[in-house]
Amino acid sequence: MVVIFQTHDRILSLMEKNMALENNAKVGLVKKHGKKESDCGSSEVQIALLTENINNLTNHFTKNTKDSHSKRGLLKMVMKRRSLLKYLKKKNITSYENLVKELGLRK
Repeated sequence: MVVIFQTHDRILSLMEKNMALENNAKVGLVKKHGKKESDCGSSEVQIALLTENINNLTNHFTKNTKDSHSKRGLLKMVMKRRSLLKYLKKKNITSYENLVKELGLRK
């Protein structure tokens, strides 16, 4: 049992390193898309972070095609990004257009 848990923890730590964004990558995205340096809750920043995570996961699926549990997480992220983009389009169309152009999204 102990060996299984150690192996499982090792796998989880490897997955976190590969799939999750590093802290300095997050800080760079917040500085680029946020209104100020500590702005991590605005729609623009959340969309940028979700887009980066989605891009990392799609690269992960090229190697691991049978990882269906992560595909569910990917779909949830895509739906969350879609709803945030819809909100941003309704509230501030110029910011929406600039963000879509910067991130290279198809809209």
